[in-house]
Amino acid sequence: MAANSSPQPQFMTSPANKTHSNQPLIDDIEYDQIVVPDKKSWKNIFSYIGPGFLVSIAYIDPGNFQTDLQAGAQYKYGLLWIILLASFAALVIQSLAANLGVVTGKHLAEHCRKEYAKVPNFILWVIAEIAIVACDIPEVIGTAFALNMLFKIPIWCGVLITGLSTLTLLLLQQYGVRTLEFFIAFLVLTVAICFFVELGYAKPDSSEVLQGLFVPQLKGTGATKLAISLLGAMVMPHNLFLHSALVLSRKIPRSVNGIKEACRYYLIESGLALMVAFLINVSVISVTGAVCNSPSMSPDDQEKCQDLDLNKASFLLKNVLGNWSSKLFAIALLASGQSSTITGTYAGQYVMQGFLDLRLKPWIRNFLTRCLAIVPSLVVSLIGGSGGAGNLIIIASMILSFELPFALIPLLKFTSSKTKMGSHANPVAVSAATWVIGTLIMGINIYYLAEKLITSIKDSHFGKAAKVLCGLLGVSCLLGYLSSILYLAFRRNKEGTHLLALTGQEGLQVSELNNLPREDILRMQLPQQRTTN
Repeated sequence: MAANSSPQPQFMTSPANKTHSNQPLIDDIEYDQIVVPDKKSWKNIFSYIGPGFLVSIAYIDPGNFQTDLQAGAQYKYGLLWIILLASFAALVIQSLAANLGVVTGKHLAEHCRKEYAKVPNFILWVIAEIAIVACDIPEVIGTAFALNMLFKIPIWCGVLITGLSTLTLLLLQQYGVRTLEFFIAFLVLTVAICFFVELGYAKPDSSEVLQGLFVPQLKGTGATKLAISLLGAMVMPHNLFLHSALVLSRKIPRSVNGIKEACRYYLIESGLALMVAFLINVSVISVTGAVCNSPSMSPDDQEKCQDLDLNKASFLLKNVLGNWSSKLFAIALLASGQSSTITGTYAGQYVMQGFLDLRLKPWIRNFLTRCLAIVPSLVVSLIGGSGGAGNLIIIASMILSFELPFALIPLLKFTSSKTKMGSHANPVAVSAATWVIGTLIMGINIYYLAEKLITSIKDSHFGKAAKVLCGLLGVSCLLGYLSSILYLAFRRNKEGTHLLALTGQEGLQVSELNNLPREDILRMQLPQQRTTN
């Protein structure tokens, strides 16, 4: 195959690698595309705005609010530095996910299917699906709490209602990509306004807030547990699959400069979106820290702060700051939960399509995911009430943190590979920084797992033989977790990929993709029917 004879290098794909994975989901509907102008202009950034805000929803979902509330109530502003660290890590990691989709024309799940054998690929798919369900549980419970605050609906009834509410929101798809992106941006803005107003009511000490942001500290096992939950709630594995697929909805100029511009503008757009999410999370922790350490609190309110969840936070804010504060919190929680379910549905669709080459209609995918999330949420809310539901959110956030390496490590390896990314592979400094971030997160997880295992066995009332058996089982699980991470980290990438390494006349490494924009991604994600002559 010869390179294009035009003076500007183009990107090319081997015809042998064109599979049915790019076939459209629906054959009789045409779809509008967001086309980026093929000219250098700062106005091009407006064509790229959208995916980052859809991704940022996952950073301000009810799971984040739950862990933020407990962090502020128990440690005041002491864990704000975790939010800063996690936000920085999220920006770097999300930009890599966007780069992978822009440069290669395939999202992360598709790369995993092509890279790994059937058994590891299937295991990674199962882990990704568990992560999506774990992400959906806080959204279900958070929406149920919001309905209870606003309309006094019982928690278990609210859990059932959430199974139907998002199906209505999915109808927004028929109005096109921009309509849905503007709607999501409106929900993010609603959440931000509500918590910024709460911040004005609470009036936290700015010097203490700044100290919490820039002075790292972890006081005790409880702080470590909450730190892991905060990391799990901030850097979510399903978001990596989501972002690498969302960028494929744009038709970008397939030149070297066009791809560099797309990567740069996606980084800026992600930075803006994650900055808003960062400020919202800081506001939640600051409001809770100021309220729960207020000298005018009653003994009942002080007791609520000891075990604060989303439901108790409403009554706490109402008693301390007034009725409007409680309503604002409920509105923000409802907007957060409903918007998060939309992005969770699309992430699940991309994961299933990428790993297994299976496609489902969004409402079917939403229904299946919702059923898996509603069953445990309903059981826990019926048996344990709001307190049990709140604890389930913390558990779900910790599951997300433990599963993060199984999406993060493939992403780091793929984006650092010259074979897959060509001249757009990660620089050495970026690779080193991302591996340090990933190792830090994995190290915290392993430390907490080992510490929790030892403490649980030591404090149990089992006999000596039972303790030994539990210890062996726990160590085996921990070794299995470590072995899986090491396998992904040290396994060599395949040499053959869908990219062809070519050399232009001027000695530049070039490659071409003719499968962008991905019509199957467009149709799976944001269908917009239009009439044709």
